[in-house]
Amino acid sequence: MFEGGEAAGKSTQARLLAEHLGAILTREPGGTAIGEALRLQLLDPQFPRPVPRAETLMMLAARAQHVAEVIEPALARGRDVVCDRYSGSTLAYQGYGRGLDVAGLVALDSWASGGREPDLVVLLDVPVELARARRREEPADRFEGEGDEFLTRVLAGFRQLAAADPLRWRMVDGAGTVQEVALRVREAVG
Repeated sequence: MFEGGEAAGKSTQARLLAEHLGAILTREPGGTAIGEALRLQLLDPQFPRPVPRAETLMMLAARAQHVAEVIEPALARGRDVVCDRYSGSTLAYQGYGRGLDVAGLVALDSWASGGREPDLVVLLDVPVELARARRREEPADRFEGEGDEFLTRVLAGFRQLAAADPLRWRMVDGAGTVQEVALRVREAVG
């Protein structure tokens, strides 16, 4: 699974690693018809902003569907899965970013995912300033449009999650060219 803040390069690096491994590539929220519909409502600033608890429940609904329709069937067939975001994002964004109870989110996430946890999490670590510079030309979605204070809390949350579980999480410097970061990711994955 790939985690990280906005414009960290997760989608690009997830795609490159999935191609390298011959793995299934998927994303959250999304990956299923229900997940993509929820993604649109969560990210598009034209839709009403959900309150933090509703936002969390929408993310977890997308995850439950995603695990049931994509992740579990792929694993049952013996396939590797590379996902652009998963549980770490819920904890970082809704917990650390929005200020919801992280321990409560862990329990809700475990219920929604049926206890499915990733074997490995790659955290692409990119400072908020660099992420902002990368996003200048593209229109911002709801999360990308949040202020630097929110994005800094999210990044700090990701770093705390990685520090608390060093056996599963690999922190990778996300600065540099796509190829430089891809090489660091492959080294971290092993």
